[in-house]
Amino acid sequence: MVEINRYEKARIIGARALQLSLGAPPLVEVSGDALNPVRLAFAEFEKNVIPIAVVH
Repeated sequence: MVEINRYEKARIIGARALQLSLGAPPLVEVSGDALNPVRLAFAEFEKNVIPIAVVH
């Protein structure tokens, strides 16, 4: 597996946060403090469930 750098990570989380803020369904269980789209996108990134791929 290829490591992604911090810029790619920020781009993935930012793109997913935008999708979530526009009404995309979350891919992880939502708790009370995860209503923030960025925090929710970060949680999805940590669980490796974001449907976005990085092509090198």
